[in-house]
Amino acid sequence: MQPTPHDPVRIGCYVCHCGTNIAGLVDVADVARFAGSLPGVVLARHYKYMCSDPGQELIVRDILEHRLNRVVVAACTPLLHEPTFRKALTRAGLNPFFLQVVNLREHDAWVHSDAAAATQKARELVHAAVLRVVHHRPLEIRQVPVHRDVLVVGGGIAGIHAALTLANGGLKVYLVEKEATLGGHMARFDKTFPTLDCAACVLTPKMAAVGAHPNITLWTWSEVVKVEGTVGNYRVTVRRKPRYVIEDRCTGCQECVDACVYREPRFPDEFNLGLGRRKPIYLPFPQAVPPVVLIDPATCIELKTGRCKKTCVEACGDRRAIDFHMQEELREITVGAIIMATGFRIFDARRTPYYGYGVFPNVYNALEVERLINAAGPTGGELILRDGRKPRSVAIVHCVGSRDEHTNPWCSRVCCLYSLKLAHLIHERTGAEVYNFYIDIRTPGKGMEEFYQRIQEEGLHLIRGKVADVYPDPNDGPNGRLIVQAEDTLMNEVVKIPVDLVVLAVGLEPHPDAENLRRLFNLSCSAEGWFLERHPKLAPVNTFTDGIFLAGCCQGPKDIPDSVAQAGAAAAEAYALISRGHIELEPNTAHIFDDCSGCKSCLPLCPYSAITYDEDRRKAVINEALCKGCGTCVAACPSGSIAQHLFEDEAIFSELEGLLSAR
Repeated sequence: MQPTPHDPVRIGCYVCHCGTNIAGLVDVADVARFAGSLPGVVLARHYKYMCSDPGQELIVRDILEHRLNRVVVAACTPLLHEPTFRKALTRAGLNPFFLQVVNLREHDAWVHSDAAAATQKARELVHAAVLRVVHHRPLEIRQVPVHRDVLVVGGGIAGIHAALTLANGGLKVYLVEKEATLGGHMARFDKTFPTLDCAACVLTPKMAAVGAHPNITLWTWSEVVKVEGTVGNYRVTVRRKPRYVIEDRCTGCQECVDACVYREPRFPDEFNLGLGRRKPIYLPFPQAVPPVVLIDPATCIELKTGRCKKTCVEACGDRRAIDFHMQEELREITVGAIIMATGFRIFDARRTPYYGYGVFPNVYNALEVERLINAAGPTGGELILRDGRKPRSVAIVHCVGSRDEHTNPWCSRVCCLYSLKLAHLIHERTGAEVYNFYIDIRTPGKGMEEFYQRIQEEGLHLIRGKVADVYPDPNDGPNGRLIVQAEDTLMNEVVKIPVDLVVLAVGLEPHPDAENLRRLFNLSCSAEGWFLERHPKLAPVNTFTDGIFLAGCCQGPKDIPDSVAQAGAAAAEAYALISRGHIELEPNTAHIFDDCSGCKSCLPLCPYSAITYDEDRRKAVINEALCKGCGTCVAACPSGSIAQHLFEDEAIFSELEGLLSAR
């Protein structure tokens, strides 16, 4: 039952109470009576919950009984329930695009306190929708096939879990990591809270599983440099930086490392945060995946001067894995979905100079301490001061770079718990007196409060007060003890505690290149710089760009269990998209009339690269598979040669007329 252009317009108008969300302020009965008096409206009702099954069935029944050919629903946001009402029209045999949804909740009832004014505004909005829906035309939803491969960007624990979940489901996965190995920040940890189990024991089997999985193509030391296309068919270009070692030939024996002309490690080791030393040719850490060495061009004599003895090449022998002529290469892949798992960076404690980081040698950040107490770290698990002594007293300063209006206002969620973990480990390894200076202890999650109580029972000192200053003890030398000054808000006094070592519990921040990634993948960011989800409750892993999902700390601070859980959710969303085999494209795309002048004004403006120029016809052409209906080109066309389905001029002008004439 589809109306023809010659059929008289028969509109059904439905006003939803939304419980008391709308009806608590708006006189819905009055709005329904007003709607019933408008031209073309043959039926007007109000109902408590239009989105409920009875509400939908009411629409279906009325369409069939009253031969309705247009429907207006005045309810809540169309972002939430427009698909619901479109399905109801489809069940009644009516084209789903003969529908106009009015947002009486967010646009009216929730932003007003005057009932009379809110009711008048509701009448105006409904009048506008009634005049607009007359101009709606039947449109068809198109289907395009979906490519079955998936790209995961980031090789930390979130990216690893997402890649394994998808690969175990039978999908082909490309995992791109900008560092030379998988693992991310978790690979640097010693223990994980609250169970204090070995981080490497949990992580390295999953890393090895990624490296050995037949459905996963692992590209480390690589970055995404270009993204084109749209959901279901993203064309991605990946730049693979030269390792100067051929991955397929390297066995990870590290004989080349031993044979390097530098007999002793001399250069700062990035994996150990500069606390250890490495050679120009090195393996990032013993459990690295892939277990392939790489050569640093900034420190390698051969790559800098071409005058090295190349003892590493001799040591490699017949394997011939070392190639000093290796160049970066670009790989192009096509994927149906993308999972962003690019993680975070830790706060640079130099931005809080009063704590002395980078000035006093025995002030460390928490991640550096993780490396020092790790058995695989630069000191073999011994927590020692710069002069080689074991500390007898340690201060841990919470919320460095978190909950601070001068740095970052947000809570980084993990700092309290990893500070308690470090307090336990430091006391266990050294027997030192440990003082935790905190603003508030926040321990949400399963087993976390019990972990906090366990630390309290161990006799460690917990001082509620923000540290104001860290300075050298005037009674010691320049490398002696430090004084930590804070206000104990429970005892209502200023305390000055001498310690040998200060640990700064630094917070989590978005990656510095998050803005570049946002532009590359066409994502939105929050005010803080984290990637923005489509909806904080109903779509926490989806983004506003269809087919791109978020996992882990790139979306906001979280601990390992939450990162893994979100990675699984992102993988499930990607799998659901891929498994359908096709995607449905909204028909509210732009289209170009034949009178296009070919001025090319629209080409650089399209954020989705959906517009090209036909040299033969000398006119612009829109690829409807790429067009997302943003309307940028429609507004910018100087000759008015571009229009958009569902947003034609006559519909918009009629809507404006309805808004103004109801006053």
